Amino acid sequence: MEWRDEGIILGTRRHGETSAIVEVMTRAHGRHLGVVRGGRSKRMQPMLQVGNHVSLHWWARLDEHLGSYQIEPLNFSAARLIDLPVALFGIQLAAAHLRLLPERDPHESLYETLQLLLEHCDAPFSAGELVLRFELILLEELGFGLDLKSCAATGATEDLIYVSPKSGRAVSRSAGAPWADRLLPMPQFVRNTRLRAENLDDIYAAFRLTGFFFARHVWEPRGLGQPEARSGFIAALSRAVS
Repeated sequence: MEWRDEGIILGTRRHGETSAIVEVMTRAHGRHLGVVRGGRSKRMQPMLQVGNHVSLHWWARLDEHLGSYQIEPLNFSAARLIDLPVALFGIQLAAAHLRLLPERDPHESLYETLQLLLEHCDAPFSAGELVLRFELILLEELGFGLDLKSCAATGATEDLIYVSPKSGRAVSRSAGAPWADRLLPMPQFVRNTRLRAENLDDIYAAFRLTGFFFARHVWEPRGLGQPEARSGFIAALSRAVS
């Protein structure tokens, strides 16, 4: 069994005296692990840093085996992350989120969003929006996507400013007014990819929205808490933008 693909390095760990097990988010093969022989050498270590964009050749005798990687660099993105806390926490958070998915399941939209995040990590506000988009896509991929196309109560498609915590569906301003204190505020950029967040408050509100559904449907049922990198990312974003 073998394949070739491209990917973004999410993490590494020691394997034996000289090798490393490398975790990569690939375009076509999902989050995938493999052994890099000599991966702990001085020559290989710079290439295997988290955030680097690489070309991959994976092979194994059987598909279910861990297998081995041959890795070549495409972009040393990690060098740009060192002095950017928003970027460092962003890639750590993305990696934590991706580990919620089964290994080797392809999720190309998540891969492309992660790649965009790395390309724009030196623009904190954009990075905040991209991480939020990443979370919305991940909820969808996990089977808990939000339905933000029309009002749950009236079917209206305009002036949707709330989300029902029970159904995950959008609610219009007029229909939600009597229960506004029980609904989750929804900034407009959340449901429309052509819009940008207006300010940090929009981004904070969006993260509270996705965080609510992650806690209810993903973290709590698995006995997990919010990833530390998530609070770290939001705090780093606040320092960078304010």
